[in-house]
Amino acid sequence: MTPRLPDLYPPLFFPIASWLSRLPGCPDAEAVARLAEAAGLCTENGRRLRFVPPQADGLGYERRIWATGEVETRPDNWHDFFNALVWLAFPRAKAALNARHLREMAATEAGRGQARDAMTHFDECGLVVVSEEPALLGLLRDFRWKDLFWERRARVAAAMGFFVFGHATYEQLLAPFRGLTAKAVLYEVAPGWLGRPLAAQLADLDQRLTADLGAGRYASPRELQPVPLLGIPGTTPDNEAAEYYDDTWQFRPGRRAAGV
Repeated sequence: MTPRLPDLYPPLFFPIASWLSRLPGCPDAEAVARLAEAAGLCTENGRRLRFVPPQADGLGYERRIWATGEVETRPDNWHDFFNALVWLAFPRAKAALNARHLREMAATEAGRGQARDAMTHFDECGLVVVSEEPALLGLLRDFRWKDLFWERRARVAAAMGFFVFGHATYEQLLAPFRGLTAKAVLYEVAPGWLGRPLAAQLADLDQRLTADLGAGRYASPRELQPVPLLGIPGTTPDNEAAEYYDDTWQFRPGRRAAGV
């Protein structure tokens, strides 16, 4: 039997919570397809987006979206269900990801290439981190997890936001595990940004991501910042103790601290 979502969504589900509240607590592909149709979602080349059952004509996932607007969506499948919800939350950025895949396919004859790998990482496991205080992003870039998530816990709560983008990450958050890590892009935002309505925040991030993806940023997976999700304050009761952040398997020093 397919499990249902809990009555209270996990804390990091807030970017898609407004759509989840209009859906059954299970991965109903037809219901989410109706929501997407009402929203009038489109690909970057103007194809009207539709969520359809998997096809067997050999066209390929990304090419089908570009050519027809059809997004293959398996019934009763959390992974595909969350993918559709991310289209609703970040419609322009998802369209830009698809267009980036198509451009890279045209430019790279041999293999997928680093840029497509980066796009897939972000699509599946992406996170957008915003901060009204640049110094906090500096700690995150330097993998100083305990300094950030424990010593400056109050500032993180007041001045940072963590927006899950990756649909695989939403699926993993249904049963989170030690070491669960997202691949993030980081944005500085103006003071007061986090006080704006969520819809305005999502629209701003959607615009930023669309511009960056269209400009060719994130051409390698190494340009995405690893973030251990269960270190974010409020994601698990376990991180309410300082010792939790001494687990260097989960909170690794990273490339910079290791001198790589």
